[in-house]
Amino acid sequence: MASWANGLAESLFATLFPSDCRLCSLPLLRLTRLPVCSECLSQLRAITGSVCSVCGEGLLSPFVVSNPNVEALCGECQKVRPVFTRAVSYGSYDSALRGLLHLLKYEQVRPAAAVLGRMLSEAIAHLGEPSSAEVLVIPVPLHRRKLRQRGFNQAELIVKAALKVGPWKGKFQLRSGVLERCRETRSQIGLTRPQRRENMRGAFVVVRQQEIAGREILLVDDVFTTGTTVSECARVLRRAGASKVWVATVARTLKIHAHEIEFAESLPDEAKAG
Repeated sequence: MASWANGLAESLFATLFPSDCRLCSLPLLRLTRLPVCSECLSQLRAITGSVCSVCGEGLLSPFVVSNPNVEALCGECQKVRPVFTRAVSYGSYDSALRGLLHLLKYEQVRPAAAVLGRMLSEAIAHLGEPSSAEVLVIPVPLHRRKLRQRGFNQAELIVKAALKVGPWKGKFQLRSGVLERCRETRSQIGLTRPQRRENMRGAFVVVRQQEIAGREILLVDDVFTTGTTVSECARVLRRAGASKVWVATVARTLKIHAHEIEFAESLPDEAKAG
């Protein structure tokens, strides 16, 4: 009887309030606060394969270091070690995951934060058990003008959802007001790596330094692209006295995927088919 009633309710909902999935545009047939179909949600998968043990970038080489005491590093981390200790991400910033993040950030579909929070929780779990009794969690802040325009900081919404489902029993303490974005920056799209660093230089400031002195920090953002933003935040936090800075994001761009796409597109048709 209950299943029959639910089915009737969903049919009535679809008839009276027709709606489409905001990612693939197929009709939604179930009652849900998140306007995304189950097929699109099933495409939200974690990163697989070898990744850099510091920044999380995909590794092109099929060789995997089996010794846990030996780090597998990407070329960039071999050249210059990041300021942060380690960065982890749940999935690749493309397809359905990118669309879901955009629904939250640009279309204010706040129920997406709960799904993204569960993914962030899985990413944080890959950092292992915190060595400190308490780790401060700091979302990458928005400039106050952008915060007024959007109405919320997506990184803060996502990490709040993540901390509700994570098994850490109070070891992570959210501190949203410790780090501030004191200067607006232009879009990073199209900038070179040096230009991105210069664009972010001086954009963040620690306003309550006494709270982070000697503490481990978990810095959280929605997306890790080149790592310029989180690196600048980590630099400022370390200079203010943080002992370590870890980074966790829902998604990250993977250069290895871009290389694979470019290589595949350069192949003749018969090679693609084979």
